[in-house]
Amino acid sequence: MCGARLWEGPFMTAEVWMGYLVDHQSDFTVVQSPFVLDSVRVFGADSDATTLAVAGVLHRLQHDSIESISVPDGMDGASLSSATHVVLHDIEAEGEASWEVLMSDEATVVVARRGASVELQKLDVEIEVDRKFHTAMMDAWARELSNAHVSQGAYISRAQYEEAAQSRLSMQGQVIHSTVSWPPRFSHLVDGDQPPLHQLQRAGAIQSWTTLSAAGAPSEFALRAPLLGGISTVFLQLDDGPRGVFLTVDDEDSTFTMDARMELVFRRLYAQEGFVRYGLKARAIHI
Repeated sequence: MCGARLWEGPFMTAEVWMGYLVDHQSDFTVVQSPFVLDSVRVFGADSDATTLAVAGVLHRLQHDSIESISVPDGMDGASLSSATHVVLHDIEAEGEASWEVLMSDEATVVVARRGASVELQKLDVEIEVDRKFHTAMMDAWARELSNAHVSQGAYISRAQYEEAAQSRLSMQGQVIHSTVSWPPRFSHLVDGDQPPLHQLQRAGAIQSWTTLSAAGAPSEFALRAPLLGGISTVFLQLDDGPRGVFLTVDDEDSTFTMDARMELVFRRLYAQEGFVRYGLKARAIHI
């Protein structure tokens, strides 16, 4: 069976999902960045093709089951699989994945059923970014991703990141004595067995917040914090019970108030050893 085919169509109004623009069709889901520079779609300050793809798969899973998926070169398939529970297709295995992720030249990703014909609608939401800021942010990420860049902060190896990725990125908690614990502690046994897992909702309410100046930000963010004017974190009471501290998204300005509703979205956190560490960030829920 052949792969999906792309072509462009007319303008349409997009749904907003996890901070991105979404066009949902029967055999495919298009995810686009809302940001443009000189009429060209560009990624937000903490987004890339992998973050768009995760949003697209999570949106698709509301409507269809995805048995397996293939991703193009340059996309972090392992993190996508960890964040969505979708099996990444083994290129050495027989047969083809039932779904595939496609990337366009601009900041656009498509999650498509294999063999589907995909029409890329021109979504009419466009947020113009500041050229100087965008260029500086992309340069900062490029420097951070360089193998020569060494963070002076807490070191997390790639193996450590991948070991903990699935439970953290997919919001899987453990039910221990009628209480949901997250992230799970797999060394904890109940009556000699691992406690059951519970899929947490990706939303909660603000209990407190902190904004650090660029000078006070952890060294992992030293290259980007000055461009952002510092970094902010929120302490959330999640809807399912657990509490946690989360960075806020870099591409939206949020006003923090007690009990304000926020959702958790998949974004880039920082890079070490030429490898991006992804995680969940808090984004204001706009009603």
